[in-house]
Amino acid sequence: MSSLEQTIEEQRKVLRQRLEWPMAMLARACLPVWCDRSKLDGVLQQGMSTLPLCRQLYASDTSGIQVSAAFMPDGMSNARRGKNLALRLYMDSGMPQEGLMLSDVYINENQLPCVSAVQVVRGKNSMDGFLVADFDLRELALPERQVAVESSWRQMRGDPAIREALFQQSRVQSQMDVHADEVIAIFDELISERGVFHAKLHYSSSRTTLWRVDDPYRYHIHVLDEIINPAVCLAYPRRPYTELATVPARLVRPVLERFRILREADETVYLRSSSINVINGMISLTFSCDGSHYMPVEEFLEKGDEFWFGTTS
Repeated sequence: MSSLEQTIEEQRKVLRQRLEWPMAMLARACLPVWCDRSKLDGVLQQGMSTLPLCRQLYASDTSGIQVSAAFMPDGMSNARRGKNLALRLYMDSGMPQEGLMLSDVYINENQLPCVSAVQVVRGKNSMDGFLVADFDLRELALPERQVAVESSWRQMRGDPAIREALFQQSRVQSQMDVHADEVIAIFDELISERGVFHAKLHYSSSRTTLWRVDDPYRYHIHVLDEIINPAVCLAYPRRPYTELATVPARLVRPVLERFRILREADETVYLRSSSINVINGMISLTFSCDGSHYMPVEEFLEKGDEFWFGTTS
């Protein structure tokens, strides 16, 4: 399970634990009046007070027909009473056979991310129907959790149209290629000595994008004339190599040199852009086939030409 999936699952677990008791108690209160629609409406109206963040609460039978009014914090609506709700997005998760089920997160009719809690209403011998409570994700006070940075190799395919035309194209030497020595030396200085923690190089268009530890929320764009001019270093104040870095400063230049090798190794499958982030310890590569790779710096430096191009390169 990825860090993202784990974080989502932890948040769903917290939400489910919060809702299990009030939804179960509300279902128990609804059971004796399930067949009396006016009394059922009264129980649901009162039940809204036990679900303070609920945006909408209603009941349906086992076939998905709404049998109650819909109750909101500011009133109620009969617009969907008697309507078949089987096509509502939360139904994609399937309906529970007992207890409480949380739907997958979905985009509602107001174009907002929502989640629905579906509680079984069950009598002694059979299931009578469901209570459905809709929640706006913006209003749920869930624990603050940070998604951990993925630190394993990931490969992603890009545009199929680009892959199909791969062997109809050939690398054209850019001005960044011509000045590769200067670019590598300047970027080694900017990253190791002048506070740049993330640098992305676009080889074909001879431009770069930089992020600084002093100003991480904004990036700087430089074109060729700026990035092959050593004077650009004067625009970036001298800074100690960040303590947040997970990549030793001594590995920055080998990474940049390795980028150049991948750029020049093959005339058909060649590097179009690359980046290094010394804080999360990852590099990214996008090739002419539009395939992208993300991997830790150490793993990247261990890979030989045969990994990228096969044994015939």
